[in-house]
Amino acid sequence: MTQRMDARFAALKAENRPAFVTFVMAGDPDPATAQQIVDGLPAAGADVIEIGMPFSDPMADGPAIQAAGQRALEAGQDMVKTLQLVTNFRQKDDATPIVLMGYYNPIYIYGVDKFIQDAIEAGVDGFIIVDLPPEEDEEFCLPAIKKGLNFIRLAAPTTDDKRLPMVMSNTSGFVYYVSMTGVTGSALSNPTDIAEQVNRLKAHTDLPICVGFGIKTADDAKRIGADADGVVVGSALVKAVEDSLENGKATAKTPSAVHDLVADISKGVRAARS
Repeated sequence: MTQRMDARFAALKAENRPAFVTFVMAGDPDPATAQQIVDGLPAAGADVIEIGMPFSDPMADGPAIQAAGQRALEAGQDMVKTLQLVTNFRQKDDATPIVLMGYYNPIYIYGVDKFIQDAIEAGVDGFIIVDLPPEEDEEFCLPAIKKGLNFIRLAAPTTDDKRLPMVMSNTSGFVYYVSMTGVTGSALSNPTDIAEQVNRLKAHTDLPICVGFGIKTADDAKRIGADADGVVVGSALVKAVEDSLENGKATAKTPSAVHDLVADISKGVRAARS
């Protein structure tokens, strides 16, 4: 499974450009529309796709992603349907890495071993589990790694040099640098500060460093992508879903609203080092 992720970052390094990592919520605003959104992301410019696993009690998500998760749950999304979303995507695309992002509770309820096996069969490449620190690696991280899946860790401005070696342990695929203290969707931090933090992280690992939280425009992506190995955009994309709805329901414009924004931000990503 890790081969897909490693191959993608190696190819982008050869092109001398950062990865564009897109986040969307599984099942938002309904399973069928979410499938259209995910299926169209690579053609719009996504290099890696993060898919949110809806959870009723998120701790790191800002208002836009919380609302997306709530819409998905109300539309009947569950873990089985989230894995089916990946299975359906893999029938059309076997190259783009897929990362499931969320919280441990739904995985625990599903059953760790069964979830890992079902994720492999669906075509998942890795996980970002927000509420599992390194001290809890035996819960899910190590079983996933043993099966060949990536476990992608979060690092933040508050992760000091003493803590970093533990954060980097059992980490693969890439490191997700949270560019601020706070929740998703906040204002972008100073790009100069972010560049310094990216360089600090690179002293501790050879893995790609992808920066997320607060990146909303092609301009933001261009500035961050000059130093980072990847640019992560999430809240802006789920907000595009929200803004396209009528009476809370998907319209014919919903998938294209996301894809058009991805295509626009992708231009900034690709111009970051030109």
